[in-house]
Amino acid sequence: MEKVTLETGRLVLSAPTDDDIDAITAACQDPEIPRWTTVPSPYSRQDAADFVRLVDEWWADGSQTIWALRVDGTLIGTIGLHHIADHPTGGHAELGFWVTAEARGTGYAVEASRAVIDWGFAELGLARISWRAVAGNVPSARAARALGFRYEGLQRRALTSSRGRDDGWVAGLLAIDDRTPAEWPVL
Repeated sequence: MEKVTLETGRLVLSAPTDDDIDAITAACQDPEIPRWTTVPSPYSRQDAADFVRLVDEWWADGSQTIWALRVDGTLIGTIGLHHIADHPTGGHAELGFWVTAEARGTGYAVEASRAVIDWGFAELGLARISWRAVAGNVPSARAARALGFRYEGLQRRALTSSRGRDDGWVAGLLAIDDRTPAEWPVL
């Protein structure tokens, strides 16, 4: 698959490049990012270089589409559709993102997610996009709820990372959903 650049009112989403390695390395020193994601901890410059290389491979084979979020050229996070799978009745993928400490609370994650979701449904023909987070990641859950995801439950010890296993919240968004935020019992 060819890499795609997406633009919103405030953001440019483009695949990370070697020029982003230092910014990704610096961002991933924030303990909140590995706490809630699968980002390695400690996070090295080699981890960032490997990530950028893998993003190229994932775009090429169509298994994942990852973008760097940029405000005025400055990297403020990453977002992607992970584990993309085709199906005759419409494919599915999982939405994942992180933003830097400075970018939290600005609405950037929701803004970028809307663009990625719209693109995934329209261009990839996805029927469903899922969202998962470590139980307790309330900011991510609030973003998913604002995007119209429907809370589907708690998966016990379902999420794995270098920490081991964590309980995970899971939610889903269908291409046919109206995206109106619904009640979530965990919020």
